[in-house]
Amino acid sequence: MIEILRQHRWILDVLDIALMSLILYRLLLIVKGTKAAQMLIGLGILLAASLASKYLELFTIDWLVQSFWAQIVIAIIVLFQPEIRRALARMGEAQFLSFTTAEELKSLEEIVRAAIALANRKIGALIVIERDTSLKDFVEVGTPLDAKVSKEILLSIFHPTSPIHDGAVIIKGNRIAAAGCFLPLTLSSELSKSLGTRHRAGIGLTEETDSIAIIVSEETGHISMSMDGALETRLDMGTLRDMLTKIFTVKKNKK
Repeated sequence: MIEILRQHRWILDVLDIALMSLILYRLLLIVKGTKAAQMLIGLGILLAASLASKYLELFTIDWLVQSFWAQIVIAIIVLFQPEIRRALARMGEAQFLSFTTAEELKSLEEIVRAAIALANRKIGALIVIERDTSLKDFVEVGTPLDAKVSKEILLSIFHPTSPIHDGAVIIKGNRIAAAGCFLPLTLSSELSKSLGTRHRAGIGLTEETDSIAIIVSEETGHISMSMDGALETRLDMGTLRDMLTKIFTVKKNKK
């Protein structure tokens, strides 16, 4: 087989191009909609400046650009640190759910019912559901609970008189791991200025991890869901239930 491929070099060339295209495509998907996309444009401009300086014999500019390229590996690690961390976390960490499908669906239903009740009362909330990437670091800075997921508990946590309402609830499996957790805010400049801290925190966490964030707006009562840094807004009960069920059913089937 290997000898045949060597005799038909064009097959290897096509395979080489296809694999490289796939790698570049996946990298673009990772940085799409993030600050890394703008940084890539900046690196492209520097590359163009390098080529132009050589062609026009602009020696000072060429020296400056070449000095920068000498440190490009360190620069990429610093500039794309969130994206690199997210990609490595997804590749290197896989947890298996320890509860049955019935328990999982029941927990999702409790989350949906709680989100609808909070939205009807215009009580702001941020509910995060852990998937494969561990949220241990964020759990540790919150108030540990280890409580069963239920509509009543979620309502009591986010009630304005609760001392831990101002923060995120993190759900791991069919348990509420912690409440009052602080999450990283997204730095994306493409988001609407009307979105508050809860929305930016939910998006920020899903940019770095594969978790799901459900956000209830205190001002409008609208329900939103963030996944992979993208935000779906104005969700009703049926849509939210269907989206969550699809996400976690597909996850379990893949395993």
